[in-house]
Amino acid sequence: MTMSLGRECIPALKEAAPAVLPSLLLCDFGNLEREVELLEEAGVAGLHLDVMDGVFVPNFTYGMTIISALRKLTDLPLDVHLMMVQPEKYIEAFRDAGADIITVHAEATKDACGLMNQIKELGVGAGIAVNPDTSVKVIEDAIPHADMALVMSVHAGFGGQSFIEPVLDKFDEIRNMPGGDDLILEIDGGINMSTIGIATERGAQLLVAGSAIFKQDDYSVAMESMMAQVKYNQ
Repeated sequence: MTMSLGRECIPALKEAAPAVLPSLLLCDFGNLEREVELLEEAGVAGLHLDVMDGVFVPNFTYGMTIISALRKLTDLPLDVHLMMVQPEKYIEAFRDAGADIITVHAEATKDACGLMNQIKELGVGAGIAVNPDTSVKVIEDAIPHADMALVMSVHAGFGGQSFIEPVLDKFDEIRNMPGGDDLILEIDGGINMSTIGIATERGAQLLVAGSAIFKQDDYSVAMESMMAQVKYNQ
């Protein structure tokens, strides 16, 4: 079994930025080892794992079992995005499964600051996420305690949506908040060849992409094509 890097992966991800992180929702889970090999060959900086509980969002996906399976297959940072209620109950279990970064939603907790500290005390990178309709003002107090802020550019848990470009304004807002300069800024939803340029131009550092990678025949070509559209305005 490979070792989890935990918060030690944060500097490496900052150094790699801007970087595309594949969201494994659309990967071939019947050939998980091969999928990971192909992604590593494509030079991805990490893997993004969307955990949905069927309550916070209407869909239900995988949990600790898949995280643990991936941890055995790769040394890549595992960026675990919890779209679930009462995330504080499961933080330690996801850490034990091999998560390097755990991101929770501002809409799912009344104590974002405490949750960020709880995650970091376990040696894991702490991320705070906001849905498109949520003002970043609700995470202002949590930002100095976080390692990463995730801006959703589609509504969490719903597939086939269009990229919501106005959310890009949130990156400047976050950067201008106390502690905002130290965060990694991540975006999730609708990232593809057409949107990665404007997203990076506006400050996104980690870009979560699903169909733009997994619906292509060659992951390396898909990654190269997307990175060619990146605007290096970091």
